[in-house]
Amino acid sequence: MTGILLRAAVASLLLGSLLTPAAQAYEQADASLSGSYLAGRSAAKLRDYGEASDFLANALRTDANNPLLIERIFLLELSEGNLESAEEFATRVLSFNSQQRMARIVLGLRDFRLRRYAEARKNFQVASYTPVGELTSSLLIAWSHAGEGELNLALKALDRLDANESFANFKSLHSGLISDYLGNAIRAEASYRKAHDDAGTSLRVVQAYGNFLERNGRSPDAQKIYRAFIANGDDNPLIAAALDSALKGTKPQPFVATPAAGAAEAMFSLATAMTDDQNIDTALAYARLALSFGADTPVMQTLLGDTYEDMRQYEQAIEAYAQVPETSPLRDNADMEIAINLQRLERKEEALAKLNEVIARDPKNYDAIVTLGNLYRNNEDYANAARVYDQAIALITEPVQGHWRVYYYDGIAHERLKDWDTAEKNFRKALELAPDEAMVLNYLGYSMIEKKINLAEAMDMVKKAVEIRPNDGYIIDSLGWAFFQLGDYEQAVTNIERAVELLPADPIIAEHLGDAYWRVGRKLEARFQWQHAKDNKPEPDDLKRIEGKLRDGLPEEVPVTPAQNTTGQNNG
Repeated sequence: MTGILLRAAVASLLLGSLLTPAAQAYEQADASLSGSYLAGRSAAKLRDYGEASDFLANALRTDANNPLLIERIFLLELSEGNLESAEEFATRVLSFNSQQRMARIVLGLRDFRLRRYAEARKNFQVASYTPVGELTSSLLIAWSHAGEGELNLALKALDRLDANESFANFKSLHSGLISDYLGNAIRAEASYRKAHDDAGTSLRVVQAYGNFLERNGRSPDAQKIYRAFIANGDDNPLIAAALDSALKGTKPQPFVATPAAGAAEAMFSLATAMTDDQNIDTALAYARLALSFGADTPVMQTLLGDTYEDMRQYEQAIEAYAQVPETSPLRDNADMEIAINLQRLERKEEALAKLNEVIARDPKNYDAIVTLGNLYRNNEDYANAARVYDQAIALITEPVQGHWRVYYYDGIAHERLKDWDTAEKNFRKALELAPDEAMVLNYLGYSMIEKKINLAEAMDMVKKAVEIRPNDGYIIDSLGWAFFQLGDYEQAVTNIERAVELLPADPIIAEHLGDAYWRVGRKLEARFQWQHAKDNKPEPDDLKRIEGKLRDGLPEEVPVTPAQNTTGQNNG
């Protein structure tokens, strides 16, 4: 096995950019069981699920009854959306591991689609032995009872969620959806109202509750919660479309019209809650299962794209977003996400072109305009970034808290263009809307310290930013560098040492610590930090400055001009 891995590594070095990352690692893996298995396992670690599945299937042909291979291929086929194949492998998995949770869920959902609800419940029940399994099983068991018209049994199944406080919102929403589907408007409204009281910023809660109110002759109440959602700064296209429809008096179709759509909504609810790296593979499987019901396809396809984004699988994300129908309110959002992912793939011109297409369709699309500004800023094209952000701000009639970001971003662009008056105006507007945003406090406070203006206010801003985000290395570095600028070198050392502990590989923070050490007379340690900064691949201009310090130290009579350092971004 070592030889196979060595050949793969050599192939990677020789072939370089001619192959995809997965192919670089596996080109030389042979058809033996060990070679295919190792290649498949490595591909799976890179989340190249299609390639991993191919390698493992090849290994399985050599060892047809290998339990480990069968289980891995099952999970990979599910992740790829090959549901029929996943169901076949799930059956094989259960032949040697009857407790495999995902296999039980997959086969339970197969029974659910065929309306074999009692059989589905047996599978779901076996899968309920972990917290996630309990939540999944309870929701699906409840919807299986709904499929049989049994409201009390469905609600009783959801009562199992009372044992975990973090499941309360799932219970409220799905109690409302099931009661609504089965025609019990009184119970439905009580559950929807509780869900909205507890999670009024949840898109699906607002959609479901508003939909219920509209269908029950209370369109003004529905419009009120739609407007409240939008006023909170989230101009979601689905809510905007719902509000527009309500204003026109169009009665909507039920939010969940079938038990299958309810099961899809359950999987959607679960997938959206699993964004951390530990659970993201499960989220992908749940997104695939949600799609398999064919309910609310634009939303489910968007969920799939979002999940791939969280996994940093940008090509797959683009493919998923491309499937959102042209007629959907989510089409513009899909195109914006495609543009963002093209940017991440360094396809910058395509990204800009895609966003300009969206804006051409709707010149007042605020989100698209801000996103275009973000791309220009990411490309360090600050002139175009400022121009575009200014356009976005011009569309704002009554600024609300959610608008703070565009003022902050516009401030950054103008500051980089050395238009400080406009930059400061925008930073202060951002703080007016969001007084406790650490990024704004840090950037504005630090900039004023560099300019030696409003020093007391500026230092208070940076200190407040540190209080809000005490473990943010960039902000702590800003505080340390502020002390340096003010000549308090001991305090500078104390804070920048802490910043280096948090971000040991950041070259600018290491440079700052070297500068502070030099000023307190610790010149050997200063040179060590500057060398460390040089070794961490700084930008060319920063490298030149750092090399000068390694050669000459700092001038005794004039403090060094500091490198700009803001949250997540350092530039000299």
